[in-house]
Amino acid sequence: MIKKLKDTTVGEVAKELSRLRNEEGATTSSRVLTLVILAEKGHSKTAVEAALKASYEHPSRIIVHIDYGRDAGDRLDAHIYVGGDAGASELIILRGYGSAAIATESLISGLLLPDSPIVAWWPHSVPENPAEHSIGKIAQRRITDSARAYDPLGVLEKLATSYRDGDTDLAWIRLTLWRIQLAAVFDQIEPAPVTKVVVSGSSMSPSVVLLGAWLGDRLGAEVHLRTTRVQRGLYRVELVREDGSIVIHRPGRSIATVSSPGVPDQQLSLPARSLADCLAEELRRLDPDEVYGEVLQSVVTSGNIVVDINSDDTADEKADYTEVYDA
Repeated sequence: MIKKLKDTTVGEVAKELSRLRNEEGATTSSRVLTLVILAEKGHSKTAVEAALKASYEHPSRIIVHIDYGRDAGDRLDAHIYVGGDAGASELIILRGYGSAAIATESLISGLLLPDSPIVAWWPHSVPENPAEHSIGKIAQRRITDSARAYDPLGVLEKLATSYRDGDTDLAWIRLTLWRIQLAAVFDQIEPAPVTKVVVSGSSMSPSVVLLGAWLGDRLGAEVHLRTTRVQRGLYRVELVREDGSIVIHRPGRSIATVSSPGVPDQQLSLPARSLADCLAEELRRLDPDEVYGEVLQSVVTSGNIVVDINSDDTADEKADYTEVYDA
């Protein structure tokens, strides 16, 4: 069921939502959290679709605020979705004009689920300090996506400076499968010091930087971030040891080859993760991600990360590579 309200108030939206929920016979008891999406005009569709998919694992009340221009006259329009149109959630899309274009606690407080966690998600623009944003202050979890920001690496450095418990970034969550496979490789081989780490992918990918920082910190090795002429996401990791290199290479989007000294090459599934998968993983845990916080700090404090430009690039520009932000 869909209801559209024009030039409305949050109070009217809350009343209409309650009425629609009663008609559908729905209750709020099955909702586990409130997800607040702070989106940009023209860029909200992908985020909403991902949130609805994630809601099948985490039934939520999803509030999407879209800035439609602060120079316009004050106005708030709303679309309310319940039942099958909202997946396993309730979806409220707010289009704010003028003063309503600024997402604040006072604007959305009347729509928050009582006694439930609040998660704030910035799918594109990242605030200077998420924890000090009006919505961020009331959120138990603050999710950013530095990879989709206008200046990904600059944003990563700002996030390191402003980090607070509860902050997290999807560029880190995209690395979960890579981290699992790297740990599994070490379990299968004889221990030996790693002298150098080489992470290949776009120099504009925060995931490449974060993985390099994580490996460098854990292994105590110099890290080289290798970028090529064809900009693509993370696709190769090499751990250099005296007895030979351990390499995980994913030339496409899903299948990787693992090469280790004295061990036959193995193929494994290592798919680039969807936005919905990453969001669903984030919503599984609302406690501080201490490892992410440590890695984020090492990005700006570590002196052992070197960026290499690989001029010997044999990549096929027509191949089905990952996007720059993928991992």
